[in-house]
Amino acid sequence: MLNPDEFIGQIFVIALLVVIAVFVIVVLVRAIKIIPQANAGVVERLGKYHKTLMPGLNLLVPFIDRVRPLIDMREQVVSFPPQPVITEDNLVVSIDTVVYFQVTDARAATYEIANYLGAVEQLTTTTLRNVVGGLNLEEALTSRDNINGQLRIVLDEATGKWGIRVGRVELKAIDPPHSIQDSMEKQMRAERDRRALILTAEGTKQSAILTAEGARQASILQAEGQAQAAVLRAQGEAEAITTVFKAIHDGDPDPKLLAYQYLQTLPKLAEGSANKLWIVPSELTEAMKGIGRAFGPNPVPGSHPAVPSAPTPPADARS
Repeated sequence: MLNPDEFIGQIFVIALLVVIAVFVIVVLVRAIKIIPQANAGVVERLGKYHKTLMPGLNLLVPFIDRVRPLIDMREQVVSFPPQPVITEDNLVVSIDTVVYFQVTDARAATYEIANYLGAVEQLTTTTLRNVVGGLNLEEALTSRDNINGQLRIVLDEATGKWGIRVGRVELKAIDPPHSIQDSMEKQMRAERDRRALILTAEGTKQSAILTAEGARQASILQAEGQAQAAVLRAQGEAEAITTVFKAIHDGDPDPKLLAYQYLQTLPKLAEGSANKLWIVPSELTEAMKGIGRAFGPNPVPGSHPAVPSAPTPPADARS
């Protein structure tokens, strides 16, 4: 049997061992720090910056080193609420912005700025107002790439000392007032109507030009065809007259045959519905006399009846 003093001593030793074990466990827990990937931890030793913990297993001095909240080192995307901005022509537009940034220095992001996320938002708003304030509404709506570039440059320069790198700044939406939107829609509708009228007028003009050109070409071709036909007709008639007169001269007809042919030709002069009056030529009586003497009972030998001479052929038809 243990006396009371020995029993109390054993209990005290057991309690001391338990306390020592708990203390060792606590020391080990506080001395070992595991940092996840893409995170960083700032260590303060006795309230002063000591080092930056990298991902993996890290050893600390218990009760002396203190780790601040971990900082995400990945690129972050922050969408800020719409901000009213006044343009150069005194119009208020609402602009939504999206900022892509990344913490590159955990120490600077911890000690150089109290709230880097709020600082980026406020800096984006003020820079956006400065940039858009120098543009009119039309330039602000059509120069998004220029605005994005200027915002990124200004933000990257300002946030560099905070250990932050601004990768991109995007204008998600630019909303002008409703009255301006209605005016812009009417303007665009009028512009589309004007372009449609211009295209229609241009098409009508081209159609008229092509039609006139076609008519002119057709008239020219028709006139050339008529001229060629007239020339060919005249050449044919001239050749026919030349052939007839040449045949007459080659055949050497006597006065009887000429008088007979003259009488056969006379009825053709009266043909046609438009001939209301026919004048008998004075040569008809001479032709009749010649025929009578030619077919009479006693023609005078060696005499020839008086026959009107044949018409004189044109100069170019004479042989």
